[in-house]
Amino acid sequence: MAELEGKRIAVLAEDEYEDLELHYPLLRMREAGAQVTVIGSGSSQTYTGKHGLSITVDTTADHVQAAQFDAIIIPGGWAPDRMRRYDSMVNLVRQAQEQGKIIAAICHAGWMLASAEIVQGRTVTSVRAIRDDLRHAGAEWVDREVVRDGNIITSRVPADLPAFCREIIRALTER
Repeated sequence: MAELEGKRIAVLAEDEYEDLELHYPLLRMREAGAQVTVIGSGSSQTYTGKHGLSITVDTTADHVQAAQFDAIIIPGGWAPDRMRRYDSMVNLVRQAQEQGKIIAAICHAGWMLASAEIVQGRTVTSVRAIRDDLRHAGAEWVDREVVRDGNIITSRVPADLPAFCREIIRALTER
């Protein structure tokens, strides 16, 4: 039996996502046996990453509820800045927090955590460029490849993806 058999994971998508930060976790979670659903903002059916990879979404944020998933993964790139313009995307992340779901954010995805107002008093990491944004949202920012503070898992950059995915899998297998 695969380690994440029976787990349901949402991966959020919007244009200009960091290609590896969406596709690597998507494939790694599927490899571990999870059912992965790609969720878009609703602005398109297909989104293109910063380096040219594309992804077609399974559904949109206004058609799902956090209760349908065990975890939400948010890739970085410029996509989180686009995602947070859609109330349905921000509300999905906020609902996941209220329900104690695993929320994993890498690179610029911390913008979504700040917009969902879920980092107050939490220890997180991100790409250094949004360090101040997270601090202003009330988080304690640290420079580490992966940080887990309760149900929130954060990482900095594509090089951190192996540690990021290992921590997501660890958190889901503990539930």
